Amino acid sequence: MPIPSLILALAISTAHGDNHASTVTQTPPNIVLIFADDMGYGDLGCYGGKNLTPNLDRLALEGMRFTDFYVAQAVCSASRAALLTGCYPNRIGINGALGPASMNAIHPDEQTMAELLKSQGYATAIYGKWHLGHREPSLPAHHGFDDYFGLPYSNDMGPQHPTPRAFPDLPLIDGTAVITKNPDQRKLTGWSTQKSVNFIKANRERPFFLYVPYSMPHVPLHVSEAYERGTGRGLYADVLAEVDASVGSILKAIDDESLREQTIVIFMSDNGPWLTYGDHAGTTGGLREGKGTTFEGGVKVPCLVRWPSVVAPGSVCREPAMTIDWLPTLARAAGMESMPNVDGRDLTPLLHSDPGASRSDPLLFYWNGELQAVRSGRWKLHFAHDHVTLAGPPGSGGRPGKTRTGHTEDALYDLVDDPAETRDRAAENPVVVAELKEMAKSARLDLGDTATGHAGAHVRKPAIFESK
Repeated sequence: MPIPSLILALAISTAHGDNHASTVTQTPPNIVLIFADDMGYGDLGCYGGKNLTPNLDRLALEGMRFTDFYVAQAVCSASRAALLTGCYPNRIGINGALGPASMNAIHPDEQTMAELLKSQGYATAIYGKWHLGHREPSLPAHHGFDDYFGLPYSNDMGPQHPTPRAFPDLPLIDGTAVITKNPDQRKLTGWSTQKSVNFIKANRERPFFLYVPYSMPHVPLHVSEAYERGTGRGLYADVLAEVDASVGSILKAIDDESLREQTIVIFMSDNGPWLTYGDHAGTTGGLREGKGTTFEGGVKVPCLVRWPSVVAPGSVCREPAMTIDWLPTLARAAGMESMPNVDGRDLTPLLHSDPGASRSDPLLFYWNGELQAVRSGRWKLHFAHDHVTLAGPPGSGGRPGKTRTGHTEDALYDLVDDPAETRDRAAENPVVVAELKEMAKSARLDLGDTATGHAGAHVRKPAIFESK
């Protein structure tokens, strides 16, 4: 049975669904999904960070904090594709970061979270960075979103790139129209936040799905005048403070409209910090490597969830989970009796803090088309692969440091005892290694692996536009 079918059978046909029928109600909850860009696992106060993030810390106190939450790939487009479709990005042909010259986009046949929720009567909006295709018809309006305002890709993919690049002017899009080029990036966070607040107020009488993928704290860093030099800890901390305050404004709008009890709020990052930028990058909190790698510093991200009717305040989930899991989880919350055929799992038992609940199937970590690691339970097995790493001191002031190609051989890590992935435990755990290799073998047959030459029996193609 292919992996998605197996997941579907487990997620829908087992007692996981039967035990929590009460979460499928006649009045579906509102959903607010906030996605920061390049924020590190160790950036927030509630994850042991030194930055002042009172609103996000409050979100953790009022809901659940995941300690072992992952993105499917540690790079922009692939990460967002996984979040919005519930599928590994390899399955739908979206890898890496789509740039202004890219001819690829998410395929119109792929069902996004917005399309799924829209079919259930939700109002839908996205305010921020899209990054799943900028050529028509691949903008959010064609993938289930009623309203869109923001950048079509990363804020460095224009003339303001920290290092000289031959990028065209950076467009700012409202709906499907480019309303200006090379916008004042100091206003990006504020624009997304104000649009979000207005959307909440306008749709208070109906269920809504609000997706807020902030462009920050991706380089080049920009902060509004109100937060400039406000922390005394440098520009990155100032940018983070504005993002935190913006989350606070969204939470306040929810409270002001008396929607708190019926609104799910989720906060995450799209991958770990871009370490080569030094003081303009976040921190991994002691995890190995960062953005662009399948080590923990690249793929493990902060994840906070507030859902008053389901999640106990101040709860902590230490079970592994991934962004692909939100689509089936939220589909269930919205009242869908049957789930789409996706790679993700319904996280409702974990959100309920059910004793013994776990996401039993393995988590796969690809870089582009190469399967580089598999996690099951406390164990993570890396397969021999190259990876990007710093070649010396990191950059500063918005300029990147030099990188080089590093290499790791096969290695097994116990992520409970060794989250920094420093001690290879393969020699004393041959059975675990064998089990993880079998999981990887199944994944290669299903999703492919460029390192082993497997094409993958159940992968789909992205939309591909012809060059003009």
